[in-house]
This record gives sequence, structure tokens and C-alpha cells, in this order.
Amino acid sequence: MQDHAELKATPGMEVASEDRLDNSLLSDMAEITEIKARAGTSARIVFVAGNFNTVHPGHLRLLKFASECGDFLVVGVAGDHVPGALLPAKLRFDGITAISFVDYAFVMTSTPEDIIRVLQPTVVVKGDEHESKHNPEQAAVDEYGGKLMFSSGEMRFSSIDLLKRDILEPNLGSIIRPHDYLDRHGFSMRDLRATMEKFKGFRVAVIGDLIVDEYVSCEALGMSQEDPTLVVTPILQERFIGGAGIVASHACKLGAEVRYFSVSGTDVAADFAREKLQEYNVAATIFEDDSRPTTLKQRFRAAGKTLLRVSHLRQHDIEPKLARRFVEKVKNDLTACDLVIFSDFNYGCLPQVVVDELIAACVERNIPFVADSQSSSQMGDVSRFKGATLLTPTEREARLAVRDFNSGLVVLAEKLRQQSQADNIILTLGAEGILAHAQPEKEGDWLTDRLPAFNISPKDTAGAGDSLLTCTSMAMAVGADIWQSMYMGSIAAACQISRVGNIPLSSSDLMQELKDFSITDKLLASSSQSKM
Repeated sequence: MQDHAELKATPGMEVASEDRLDNSLLSDMAEITEIKARAGTSARIVFVAGNFNTVHPGHLRLLKFASECGDFLVVGVAGDHVPGALLPAKLRFDGITAISFVDYAFVMTSTPEDIIRVLQPTVVVKGDEHESKHNPEQAAVDEYGGKLMFSSGEMRFSSIDLLKRDILEPNLGSIIRPHDYLDRHGFSMRDLRATMEKFKGFRVAVIGDLIVDEYVSCEALGMSQEDPTLVVTPILQERFIGGAGIVASHACKLGAEVRYFSVSGTDVAADFAREKLQEYNVAATIFEDDSRPTTLKQRFRAAGKTLLRVSHLRQHDIEPKLARRFVEKVKNDLTACDLVIFSDFNYGCLPQVVVDELIAACVERNIPFVADSQSSSQMGDVSRFKGATLLTPTEREARLAVRDFNSGLVVLAEKLRQQSQADNIILTLGAEGILAHAQPEKEGDWLTDRLPAFNISPKDTAGAGDSLLTCTSMAMAVGADIWQSMYMGSIAAACQISRVGNIPLSSSDLMQELKDFSITDKLLASSSQSKM
């Protein structure tokens, strides 16, 4: 067999060591010892054995069923000497290790029943086509009181790895970058790459609501016969950090040194968020508030569409004593910051007295600050962040702030600028892109320009605004003008919505999209513009 260095497994997958795989003279006892050590004494081990010549949906259904029968799924792959093994053991082993819900796999040198006698798994699973046949495994499990089960799994389980791939893998091929905008404003992709290099070591403070997003992927079963209700069954749950937490995580992954300040409940969602922030290297200060749960937003999805959103939250302001501790901690840490980002979701983390005092502290220390204040299913006022370098509301949020539901976009942006005393306004317009209303270098008319949406086939638009805010504001803070910054922010948003769920932006993804234009790029961009 080939060197084990070529045998790759998915994260969390336990794989047999090189010596045990390459040396077929070693007994399966070494494998069994390793399995027990990895699983732990209290885990319910489930064992499945087979040839697995070509891993097909039937195998996926069977193995998914087996994984839900216990805590630790072990798969024994038959060696090359076994009848019916059509492919080399290494190739068949590779097929099994690529399955995310398999915890441990190895190539067997003994019969399955001999392995079962020593391993003593809680459950042994075989396909239901074997139920009417002689099964030597039955005698083995009877010796120690184990259980032999037969099943071919359920049809829906075969799609789980595809769902995970859809969630975790970005589709960057649907991003189209307009090139005429660069000519209009006199900069190049090289300038943007140089701007991004300045993110390294830049010091950012992010202040705002902590949110956990949970995506529940479902299989649609049909219409209820009792009432006209769509019936679904959940098959995969994935959690992501959201709210201001993902803004902090974006900034950190783009190279900045990030301090994050927020409030949470004392619950499992808060524990998850803290673990993720630590994983993303964000220095987080999260004050606990017993009067509220950590905001949890569930999205139930089927066939790539969101069916329902359920928000678990409280929206009252944090109490005055907690607000005082919060303000004092942020103010003490501002001396080590080059930019402050307010990411407000109007769930009580940032009452007006806190905002006013922190803005005064930024002004006193000459620290630029930017803000976004979301009002999707809740009410808010983005203009309350007076004197910001940049505000990035949606059109609806801007109209709510200035109480104007009739004026054109440029008039709307100017009204918001005057009311908020902001330097720059970027209106986010969903599929229509963004519009910037920018402070001129000299006195005169304010400048306005727009960019289309860069991603023509988004998977999940939920995180677009957070990524736009993060990248645009960081670019402005390190010296880029509004035009370059909004272009970088648009690329960041396009990368973010190319996948499902909030995962911090990869600097490598952005650098890839900041490469120089090719002739093909220009043709695609021109074609896209002509269709708008």
C-alpha cells in the first residue's frame, strides 16, 4: 500500500496510523486498543464492516443510520484478500474516510466476527438485505450482550454531506467584478491589494450585539393531511456566530488585532459564541446579563431556501449598573484602537446613553468610528450614531431614520447625512447593489456613485451587510478613499454570500478576487452590466 501520508481525513475524523495501515502483519488488536482509547470508556461504539468498493448513497444511508445508533462509529474496511474486494484497500479506505460522520476507520486483517468479540461494540449494523441470511456476527454479539441491527438507513440521510458542502464551501465562481468603476475613480487592483496589506496589525474595536445563528436544514415531507401545513424533518443543524461577533471575526481574519465588547446571557449559546471567538483569535469581553438569553436566531431551510426564521431574544436595554461597567471597560481599552465599529441590532446592548458616551470618547481620542444599526424585524435609528465616518444602512433603515418613504435615493442619503452628521453614507440595496453618498475633498456638491451586486448567484445573503461594513470601514481607516473602500467591501460581501452561514472572511479569498482583470473578466463584467 502507498505511504499513509497520502491518507487524508475530514476534520474530527480519526484515522489509523501509518504503521498499522502499511504493515498488514500487525494484528487488529492494535486497532481495537486505539479505538477504545479514542472513544473513551463510556461511549457506545457502533461497528460496521464491508468491502465498500464504491461508496454510493446506499452506503451513506447505512452509515448515517449506524452513527445515530451510538456515540462513536467505527468502520472496518475489508482487506485486499477478501472475496468481492474489487479495488485496492487504500482506495476503499479513502472513500470511507471522506464521510464526515465516520469517527474511525481501518483496514481489517481479521474477520468481522473476530474483531467484534474483542472490540465488543454496543451495536453492530448490517444492511437489511442480510437479515434473512446467516450472520456469524450474531453469535459474536450474543457472547457479551451486544446487539446486531439491520437497516438500509433512510433516503434523506445520503444528502447530509452534500448539505455540509453547500454550507461550508463557497461558490466564488459567481462573482463578477465591474472594471469600469476602477477607471472612473482612478485606481487599480494593485492599489486594493496594497490596502489590504495594511490590515495586518491594524487595531479595531467592535461594539455590539452578540448573536448565534443556527441553520436547520430540513427535508420536506409534504403537506399535512390534517391541515394545510408544510411538514419537514430536520436532518442537519449548524451553528455560526453572528451579529457584531461575526464583524469582529471578519476583522480578525482579515489581519486586524480585534477587541470585541458585548453582552450575553448565561447559556449554551453564549458558551458556543465564546468558543468561536477564541477560535477566531478575537479578544472578547462579554458581560453576562441574567435577565436575557443570548440572542439565538434559527433558520429552517429546505432545498436551499429559508422556510422560517425563529428568534429567541429579549430587546430591553441593559440595566444602568451593567451599562456603566460596559462603558468603563470600553473606554479603558480605546487607547489601543485605531478604529471603532458599532454593529447594532437594537436588542438592548447599546442604549443611547452608552452610544453617546462611547462616541464622545472616540471624538476625544480622535478615533474614527463607523456604524450599522439593523432594523429588519425590529425598529432602530441609524442616525443616532452622530458624527460617524461611515454609516451603512439598508434603504429601509435609512427611510425609517429620516421618516421619508418617498424621496429618491440621493435625496434620502443626503437627508440621513444631515440628520446623522456622518461623513459618508452607503445605502445597501440588496440585489441592486450599493450607493455611496460621499464627502467631497473640497466644498461643493456631495458625490454619489453606485456599484452593482457582485455576486450574481448568492447562496445566503444574511451576512452581506456585516462583511461590507467590516471591510469598507477598515479600508477607509487605513487610508483608502470611499470609492476604493466600497469596492473592497463589495468584494467582501460577494465572497460572504457565496456560502450558507456566517464564516469569517478569508483573506486568501479576498486576495484571489483582488487579482488583476483578465480579458475574460472584462467580457463577463460587460455582459452583466448590459443585462441590468
